[in-house]
Amino acid sequence: MDATREDVCEEVAGVPIRERLVLPEGYGRTSKTMSWESVRAQLVDAKQYWLATNRVSGSPHLVPVDGLWVDDLLYYGGSPETVHVRAVQANPNVTIHLPDPWKVVVVEGEVRVSTSSPELAQRLADLANEKYAEYGMQHDASAYAEPTVVHPRRVIAWSAFPKDATRFTFTG
Repeated sequence: MDATREDVCEEVAGVPIRERLVLPEGYGRTSKTMSWESVRAQLVDAKQYWLATNRVSGSPHLVPVDGLWVDDLLYYGGSPETVHVRAVQANPNVTIHLPDPWKVVVVEGEVRVSTSSPELAQRLADLANEKYAEYGMQHDASAYAEPTVVHPRRVIAWSAFPKDATRFTFTG
């Protein structure tokens, strides 16, 4: 799917570039774009995220993960013994898809392990405790000292395909 720059938003620091998708013939025409705020809200509110990685052998791997969309980054975790953690160590390129097939949000990006400030680690723990309260466990800031983070390059979303099929490109 290609994009046209007809509906590009002003480039503002921290806000991705928005553009209509140009779809293959027969798919219909995109006539408007979604707002980044509405797509971001879906990412923040999601309870699970489908994470697609590439195994070392090259075959795909798909798994649902819990996570936190904060400051336009996805923080998630997993045991070093899991396939998805081992896969991103070998190839950090991933795709995330939200579970709803009617309100589509697909994130393409790169996984990086980073070091959090004590304030960010506490913020992430507090958010996880609120978002996943039904798990009956308390996360503390130490669990987020070195989080796994998806840095998005591109997000594709729509809620009324093909009318509002939109691409968001991150430049930073």
